[in-house]
Amino acid sequence: MRSTALHSTRDEVSTDMTDPTIPLPTFGQYGVWRQADGLQPEVGREIEKLGYTAIWVGGSPPAGLHVVERLLDATESITIATGIVNIWTADAHEIAASYHRIEERHPGRFVLGIGAGHPEAQSDYTRPYAALERYLDVLDDEGVPTYRRVLAALGPRVLALAAARAGGAHPYLTTPEHTHEARTILGEGPLLAPEQKIVVSRDPDEAREIGREAVANPYLQLSNYVQNLKRSGWTDADIENGGSDALIDALVAHGEAPAIVPRLREHLDAGADHVAVQALPMAADPIPALRAIAQELGLEQDRAR
Repeated sequence: MRSTALHSTRDEVSTDMTDPTIPLPTFGQYGVWRQADGLQPEVGREIEKLGYTAIWVGGSPPAGLHVVERLLDATESITIATGIVNIWTADAHEIAASYHRIEERHPGRFVLGIGAGHPEAQSDYTRPYAALERYLDVLDDEGVPTYRRVLAALGPRVLALAAARAGGAHPYLTTPEHTHEARTILGEGPLLAPEQKIVVSRDPDEAREIGREAVANPYLQLSNYVQNLKRSGWTDADIENGGSDALIDALVAHGEAPAIVPRLREHLDAGADHVAVQALPMAADPIPALRAIAQELGLEQDRAR
């Protein structure tokens, strides 16, 4: 469809790779991405019962990570990851202390997702790559293992950094084509866990408008996402006025569950290890949509085995 233009810069980054003998916690193939304020403990329990194997806590949770701890307390074995902690608003030393506190209480179940956020949201947003490296230096010094963190990565430089100094990458607002290019840059081994938005609906016009509302504000107004979409071949005309139908359809899988599941599998076929499903609209109860997808994927049966 559209040519992608990601190019690996992996050789420019130190190859302090993840120790392959100490893997990340179990992610399985399908998880759930949801804003922190929509992840009450009972929601976490329902997601686990449906057979999903990870929950990604979005919305830049505060450095205390109490929402993560509450989810871990409420569930049995599901992996909880941040998607993501913002390096500008969550102090690295406090994050390290939170990591160790959580690891002591729930060993092996937490993964720290880290990202540089957006220049439009931070007045002190300068040289984000260097700031991310400094943040990782603090985590190294404070004993947060490389293999227990992932980076929010879209472009080739940060994807390469994710391969070198983390257990993998967690791209957001991407397509299977981007997933393929990201896997090429990461190489074999590091976790690749893209987020995928979905709307379960029989009405394509309604579903597209729900998707457009979620994508256009704020993501099509944030330079890092716009730049990434342009790298992937999308034009100004696709991005303007809330996004073209083609762009929204590429970023938001919609329809009934049998029509959505192939998009999730496209990410896996393109090189993803795990797909984090975000059910829209965010203000609605996500469980009915997540249940429909879980049933189509057979997740509950897999969990029962």
